[in-house]
Amino acid sequence: MAKLKTVAVVDYGMGNLRSVSQAVQHVAQGSGFEVVVTSRAEDVMNAERVVLPGQGAIADCMHELGASGMLPAVLHAAANKPLFGVCVGMQMLLTHSQEGRPGADGVTAGTLGLNLIPGEVLKFELAGRTQADGSRYKVPQMGWNQVYQSQASHPIWAGVPDAAYFYFVHSFYARPSDARHTAGEADYGARFSAAIARDNIFATQFHPEKSADHGLALYRNFLHWNP
Repeated sequence: MAKLKTVAVVDYGMGNLRSVSQAVQHVAQGSGFEVVVTSRAEDVMNAERVVLPGQGAIADCMHELGASGMLPAVLHAAANKPLFGVCVGMQMLLTHSQEGRPGADGVTAGTLGLNLIPGEVLKFELAGRTQADGSRYKVPQMGWNQVYQSQASHPIWAGVPDAAYFYFVHSFYARPSDARHTAGEADYGARFSAAIARDNIFATQFHPEKSADHGLALYRNFLHWNP
């Protein structure tokens, strides 16, 4: 019997591991892939594909990724194999985030990311602004929103209609330095990058695992993607 290929979901203490892993396991049935949730760097190094989830504050995520010993394995994956980042796992791929812990002077310098896709992570500044229906914008954005595909030919979008709805929970959004790295956009006060992609990396601000059939389609496409 042929040995199953491995998809590693990185457990560094900060990801929404249960729902992410269950979604990937669901689409992996019969695909020849085994899904493992792991806190072992060697498992990530040996996996054919890697999923990097994240939730909470980016400063905590970056700290825990380093403290867990998983950072070198994640960087190796980002350079050598298909990598899917989710939510804060996407934000961490950029250069810098405005979000961070205040220093002794009360000023927040932000948080350095992995700089795998150059760009910034910015806070929604929507105080006092109203939506088309007259309601005020709320931060975090929490709920369903449409995603417009900037790279419609990207294999991860296969079978997913443009302007499909996905589920978001976030107060900060990504702005890549190079617009070509934006794979999908959503509108919340203004257009922002809801998905980013470069070479063997694809990542979403929204949660595919909470986005019904269209979200599952992204994970299914990821299993068969050969960048």
